[in-house]
Amino acid sequence: MRALTRSFVIGIFSIVATVSFASEEQKLNDLMEEIWQFELKSYPTFATSQGLHDYDDQLTDMSAQALEQRNAQFEGFLARLNAIDKSALPRTQQINLLMQLYRTQNDVDEYKFNAHYVPLTSEYGFHSSIAGLPKSAKFRNLTDYQNYLSRLQKIPTLFKQQIGWMKKGMQVGMVQPKVVMQGFEKSVEGYFSGAVEDSVFFGPFQKLSSLSIDEEQQEQLTRQAKTIIKDQVFTAYRQFYDFLTNDYIPNAKADIASKTWPQGALYYQNRAKYYTTTDLSADEIHDIGLQEVARIRSEMQKIVDELKFEGDINAFIQFLRTDPQFYATTPEELLKHASFIAKKMDAQLPKLFKKLPRTPYGVAPVPNSIAPKYTTGRYISPSRDDQPGYYWVNTYALDKRPLYAIPALTLHEAVPGHHLQISLAREMDDLPNVRRYTYISAFGEGWGLYSEFLGKEVGIYETPYDEFGRLSYEMWRACRLVVDTGMHLKGWSRQKAMDYMLENTALSEHNVTTEIDRYISWPAQALSYKIGEIEIKKLRAQAQNALGDKFDVREFHDAVLEYGSIPLSVLRENIALFIEQQAQ
Repeated sequence: MRALTRSFVIGIFSIVATVSFASEEQKLNDLMEEIWQFELKSYPTFATSQGLHDYDDQLTDMSAQALEQRNAQFEGFLARLNAIDKSALPRTQQINLLMQLYRTQNDVDEYKFNAHYVPLTSEYGFHSSIAGLPKSAKFRNLTDYQNYLSRLQKIPTLFKQQIGWMKKGMQVGMVQPKVVMQGFEKSVEGYFSGAVEDSVFFGPFQKLSSLSIDEEQQEQLTRQAKTIIKDQVFTAYRQFYDFLTNDYIPNAKADIASKTWPQGALYYQNRAKYYTTTDLSADEIHDIGLQEVARIRSEMQKIVDELKFEGDINAFIQFLRTDPQFYATTPEELLKHASFIAKKMDAQLPKLFKKLPRTPYGVAPVPNSIAPKYTTGRYISPSRDDQPGYYWVNTYALDKRPLYAIPALTLHEAVPGHHLQISLAREMDDLPNVRRYTYISAFGEGWGLYSEFLGKEVGIYETPYDEFGRLSYEMWRACRLVVDTGMHLKGWSRQKAMDYMLENTALSEHNVTTEIDRYISWPAQALSYKIGEIEIKKLRAQAQNALGDKFDVREFHDAVLEYGSIPLSVLRENIALFIEQQAQ
């Protein structure tokens, strides 16, 4: 009788626990979906990119009232997320909760620190983002074109709102430094200076004849488009250009440190935590950078010695920067070289992975309108499910784009780097949207840098110059830890940061300049690469040491990527479980 009673009690507790477990899990699922739908409604162009077309005629409202209301909603979501009992969730759901907290907390933090006062960096802004509309929107019928025209008509309001926030930033001293804004207006001028028919916004109307829209409607749409683009879109861009040249750039701040912004030091530490997903202080990150620079420099010296070069590393770097043999003479040559490396790496992927993405990618030049101040290369995710990803290669200033750096760049931006990792995450249909579409920089950029290293294991770096290029790219990311923290919190000048990069990397002076300006205008983002890569390499070493002959690099890589983009703390837990499972 006593045993029966005990079993009965245990059963009751088990039922209660299961109900509680299911209750908390359902509560989280419902809340994640509610947040997702709110984000789609709040950010219409994002909704379009996700295949939801309910808001295809709208743009994001950036008015003070809209921002305040969105923030109040996000704060409410945050409180509800924190009220969920994490201990009552299975591990997968605990990760979901953590990811949603990460994403929602950032929405709250950015509003708190007035990030909307500075809606541009040295290479990017709302003006270039909105120019992506023709690629992200769908154009299959009359309604699609009417929705698109409605969006174009809303561009003047959006620009007015953004300029208003920039003026607010000027009032409180939260502006970009003048040195990184020099020439920025050129990235705006190209959007309104040509003929309407040559505008990126008019592009979709060039293919009207291929659709089942009668000729009269086609002519009407074309007339409307020309009028709207000329009178509204071009005018909005011209007014933004005038504001930049007459007001913003002349009154931009003289210093380069984000700590001189209101709450600047706190904001920088907040951004460091967001981009690295760690609690490392700026001083700790700075010191890690110094240690990595010293280690990589010794590796670079070995190559200089191997080549029997007469001179030190710096003389060798100068040789690399100036000898024509290392540079393409036409944009096509550079693109073909990048494409060849990409295809060469494609063939090696089965040696490193068991699971590969189904989404393809292409190689394309960085658009001319943004190329002069743009970084060397970048991965561009698909805007729709009927598009590929793209590995962008900057073909501006060819004498500053060394061929020996292309292998490392390609592996980072295309495969096995960003395209592979991001595509796999997006194709995980069993994960909630917050997991599939949240990009954690420490994980993604750490993986990209680790991917450069993987090229060594499959023979991508064929010459000592290629290997020096890889080391230079790794050094580039190590230097970021030093110069980013140095400029924003430690009083480093822009010139001191540039000299440090020129001293330790084989990057051209043009590349160093654009990169330093990027770090100045985008505080702490540059910290994510090396911090993430160090963690992935450390976890691989732990797995190899623990598993010995049982270690399979393909299994390890699949384990790193199988949960999508995640904080480094979760990655550590995942690999600990992987080691335990493989050992058994």
